[in-house]
Amino acid sequence: MMLQKTRDSLEKKIQMADLIRIPEPQLLFRYDQAIEDPRDGLTLFGPLDEGKPYGIRWGIVGTENGIRIFSDWVKRINSVIYDEEKGIARPPFYGFETIFRTPWTLKPEIQLIVDQTEIDNYVYLDDSHQRIYKTVDCFASKIISAVNEDEKRVDIWFVVIPEIIYKNCRPLSVVEQDLKVKSKGGINKQIAALLTKQYPLWEQELEDAEPYYYELNFHNQLKARLLQYRVLTQIVRETTIAPWEFPDRFDRPARGMDKLQASVAWNISTSIFYKAGGRPWKINNIRDGVCYVGMVFKQMPSGSDQKNACCAAQLFLDSGDGMVFKGNVGPWYNPSLGDYHLDKTAAKELTEFAVRTYRQVKGCEPKELFIHGKVSFNDDEWAGFNNGVDKDTNLVGVQIRESTDIKLFRDARMPILRGLGYIRPNNKSAFLWTKGYIPRLQTYPGREVPNPLYVNISKGRADILIMLSDILALTKLNYNACIYGDGLPVTLKFADAVGEILTAGPLLGEIPLPFRHYI
Repeated sequence: MMLQKTRDSLEKKIQMADLIRIPEPQLLFRYDQAIEDPRDGLTLFGPLDEGKPYGIRWGIVGTENGIRIFSDWVKRINSVIYDEEKGIARPPFYGFETIFRTPWTLKPEIQLIVDQTEIDNYVYLDDSHQRIYKTVDCFASKIISAVNEDEKRVDIWFVVIPEIIYKNCRPLSVVEQDLKVKSKGGINKQIAALLTKQYPLWEQELEDAEPYYYELNFHNQLKARLLQYRVLTQIVRETTIAPWEFPDRFDRPARGMDKLQASVAWNISTSIFYKAGGRPWKINNIRDGVCYVGMVFKQMPSGSDQKNACCAAQLFLDSGDGMVFKGNVGPWYNPSLGDYHLDKTAAKELTEFAVRTYRQVKGCEPKELFIHGKVSFNDDEWAGFNNGVDKDTNLVGVQIRESTDIKLFRDARMPILRGLGYIRPNNKSAFLWTKGYIPRLQTYPGREVPNPLYVNISKGRADILIMLSDILALTKLNYNACIYGDGLPVTLKFADAVGEILTAGPLLGEIPLPFRHYI
């Protein structure tokens, strides 16, 4: 009842005169040209960075059918592709070399074939840990052997997976009863659970327990197992790039992806260009000397203590570069309150690392350092953060979370505008609508009434209006796709994605810093 009264009171206070409109941030492309939509910028001016002279040097691993499908797709994306639904919001893809000003040769440097029979031997196993671990191994082992033994080097590996892997190798996947295959070897699940909490005594125990150390997710587990080899991968489903080859019972493409092939080409191509070492774009007119750290916590799947969690963080510089670092694993989770907080020492180490990385890249201390998190920061945490930065650096802690506390409606066919905000009277918190109607696209790329972000200056001081503008701009740095803007700023969206990989299994060797290894 009290919550409802608070919501009603807030809704009464928000009048149209109180709403502000933050101008849509522009992105910078080749020749210092700025424009709103990344697809417009890439088409008209080209990417911010020049591609490598030799173009995309790639390797591929998949079944014979998967490799054939992908090879056909590479031929297609060197020409114009249209979506079935044409319009401003769905522009054609004009060809990879035309858009990114860099060639993509049709022939891979290395081609590795996975026997479909080998996949079938594992993808129906009844033990989910063995099923996913051994299916991942079909692909990972071949890439690792090539990295260690082949003289040829590639910029990026394409892992083309049949639909049965997507269906049976996700966290909640259940193999159909009449297709299940009894797992051989391995160990009892209860014993495996105990072994994940202590180091096995015998080599055979270690081998048998290995699958149980990893998350039940093909995508995350593959990325985690390849991190120490610094392998860049792009995982592609066969049904995404050749939907017409996989009809449903009505003889129609099962996933409907045939209508979105230009969008698929835009998204995958932008991700590939970034992973191959180039920045497609960066934010225009970002303030000099500012950097942002997104911080999220992930529960350790095999920790001996339920309080144990990993702090995953990502540093974004004003150049648009993203750097990843893994905070300490520790008892950051409070079961009684359901939230996460670092202790003073770990918080200091986090900001020290961020500042050190910034200094290595920029040659000076940052003027402003914003830490984005999903919860407010407590006093010990904040004291630690402050101990890790120079006294001349303005440190600001910002809580950002998706909110359902309030909705705004328009008396029109389309919802409210993207970029609307409401600053609360305290000038320390606000609601920001990062989703909504986009005039440039003449549409709202969503289905439900958009919810705002709740933004709160938890610690430190900052101009709330400038901070909201920064957050809106950071929704346009998703290099893993080519879209107008995201709902979440990249600081939190991808720190969350990074955390998924860092906690997907035991990490060996030095962890690579560049963000492109994790998406």
